[in-house]
Amino acid sequence: MISQTKKLSIAFYWHMHQPVYQLTPQGDYIMPWVRLHAVKDYLDMMMWVEKFDNLKLNFNYVPVLLDSLIGYENGAHDIHSRITVTPVEQLSQEDKIFIINNFFDANYQTMILQNEQYHNLYKKYQQNIESTDIFTGQEYSDLMALFNLAWIDPSFKNSDERLKRLVQKGKDYTLEDRIEIIEIQREIIRQIIPKLKKLVAENKIEVSTSPYYHPILPILIDYKAIRKDNSDTDELSELNTEEDAKIQTKMALDRIEKLIGKRPKGIWASEQCVSPDTLEMLSDLGVEWSISDEGNLARSIDFEFVHDFKGYLEDPYHLLKTYSYKTQNSDIKMIFRESTIYNLVSFEYANHNPVATANDLYDRIKVMQGKILSSPDQDHLLTIAMDGENCWENYIDDGNTFLQTLYELISKDESLETVLISDYIEKTKEHKRLDKVATGASFNRGYKLWIDEPVKDIAWKYLKRARQDFISFSKREPNHPNLIDAQRELFICEGSDWFWWYGEPNSSGRDNIFDFLYRTHLKNIYRTLELEYPKYLDEPLTSVSPARPSNYPKALISPEVNGKSTTDDDSWLNAGCIDIPDGPVLRESKLFDKICFGNDSENFYLRFYLNKYIKENPTTLPRTYQMYIYLRKAGRTQALAPIRLINKSANISPIAMEKFHNEIQISIRDNELRFLRLVKAIPGDMWVLENYKSMEVAYDEVLDLKIPFKTLEIENGEKLEFLFVNANYGMTDFYVPNEMVLSVLRPEVSVKK
Repeated sequence: MISQTKKLSIAFYWHMHQPVYQLTPQGDYIMPWVRLHAVKDYLDMMMWVEKFDNLKLNFNYVPVLLDSLIGYENGAHDIHSRITVTPVEQLSQEDKIFIINNFFDANYQTMILQNEQYHNLYKKYQQNIESTDIFTGQEYSDLMALFNLAWIDPSFKNSDERLKRLVQKGKDYTLEDRIEIIEIQREIIRQIIPKLKKLVAENKIEVSTSPYYHPILPILIDYKAIRKDNSDTDELSELNTEEDAKIQTKMALDRIEKLIGKRPKGIWASEQCVSPDTLEMLSDLGVEWSISDEGNLARSIDFEFVHDFKGYLEDPYHLLKTYSYKTQNSDIKMIFRESTIYNLVSFEYANHNPVATANDLYDRIKVMQGKILSSPDQDHLLTIAMDGENCWENYIDDGNTFLQTLYELISKDESLETVLISDYIEKTKEHKRLDKVATGASFNRGYKLWIDEPVKDIAWKYLKRARQDFISFSKREPNHPNLIDAQRELFICEGSDWFWWYGEPNSSGRDNIFDFLYRTHLKNIYRTLELEYPKYLDEPLTSVSPARPSNYPKALISPEVNGKSTTDDDSWLNAGCIDIPDGPVLRESKLFDKICFGNDSENFYLRFYLNKYIKENPTTLPRTYQMYIYLRKAGRTQALAPIRLINKSANISPIAMEKFHNEIQISIRDNELRFLRLVKAIPGDMWVLENYKSMEVAYDEVLDLKIPFKTLEIENGEKLEFLFVNANYGMTDFYVPNEMVLSVLRPEVSVKK
């Protein structure tokens, strides 16, 4: 009997990365994320291969993260852990403020709500956030203990008798309890590198790496080519950091080989940013393979990967192949991850039943497998690659049920296999030739999240000046004993994280701390060389203001809905308008440049001015753009439901927590209005599709929308509140405005007798 299924290989590839959180190599860590993710993710994520005989997993560790783990092994503290082991009676007022502001930094649903005392303390904090007197000394002790316990993976809390006892205690924690919790965390951390080494030797996992301090390689290698709008007189016309890129990559390969016992064959270029020059450099260093995203593959082979409404690929063949790219001295293999699965696991599945979502992912894999039956090839590789640490705290039991179910489904399916990437590449002979490699990153296929933005540019200028000063000093004093230490500080400043959080559009909630860390490491370059640092490094870098309404409506309007924008049309003159910033990231992802709004006694009017950049570059950008409008009656007397869009990170804007009565979806594809949907909230936080025929829409030069107040259940004298969300493919890019709702008032209408 001929088999009706072709075997599909799956490469699970988990990326682990944290930046440098120390101000100096000997100092405390300013943020606790290495320690907390270590006890939550780094060890248990690899231990899954010990639970399934035929499970193979791939991991990517950035060397600076392993260095930080070694620091904790040897007794290092972060601010949080040091306060945790401090007697309550010795806590200063500043310590108590720090505890209140930082020890609720955990997922509410999965980490705080699960513990009665932790939840009680949280509610107490919410009722009075102004005073440190809200907690007794015992409650401060409980808060510190519960925060640290909440971040430990459930698998350890269920298997370690000491942790079982501490969790069951629930409250009334002593100083000895808190010291024990931190010491147990150190014990977990001490197991990570030996376990990595053991599982690599047993060929159960493969470990690759990234450049040492996580810089964006194409930016370091050829900044001028990427920042194409440079002038030769611009201070940032060149960075001259090509050699730094190579040194940081070689340092990483050497460090992992020393710690793990095997030299990595693969490099996960930071943020999956690749370019032809990047692959040339990696090949020169003996790297055998690298990875990027399906968007980069699409541009490299001039093929559009079409996903249906549920995210299924119409034709997955090209994405399920490995590629060979010819370099000057050899060639390098490339794999490309599937993006829908990445988004689902990272941002969506946590909101649903973990068994159901694991089965959904398994079904998606099987659907993809079914589509390769007609393939002329025998070997096909599905690459599921993503951050391996930051999503799990959003899942029930830190993702354990989800991963247990998923790995079990795959392990029991004889037509599926999990593989180590290097083993698969060596085994298969069916590498497709890659004639060109698109220059881009995994997020928006460009580099606008790190460069070409006012605040980011200032940060790069500071770095360039510090590097020039370092080079000049090293030429004057080539034998200075601190050159290596100063170079380390320079390399730290080349890391991607600083530029990611500066300016538009990302926010960590701790941007001031990242800014302080970055400027401190720039200062350290000078301090290490016993030089005076530039005084401008004492000044914090500021961010760009968010989108805000430029004006509210001046009077009632009743414009014609025709999609035309003409100079002699004054019907929109009294409308309110909100301009969306034309920053480099928004320029490519936003659907509209400006939105105008207003009303008469019967209708609410909206006019959207299409992003000029999209019109001018229709072939170089994604072809589908989506905008969501959320509306409700002021006073919230209607049935309301939460915004149901996928957030790209766990840092959720407060405006995203608001609830609304209506949702309007607008989708434009290939410069055509593809659909307009009206959705209504019903009790139980649910949404139901409504008939949108009562609305009038016209799309030509602009998009005009007329919505009867009756459709939105807004009566005379009532206020309509609303906001806009740019959310391509249902994933939130930004809110407009990002920290408030807009409103219009339906006027009272006098009835003639």
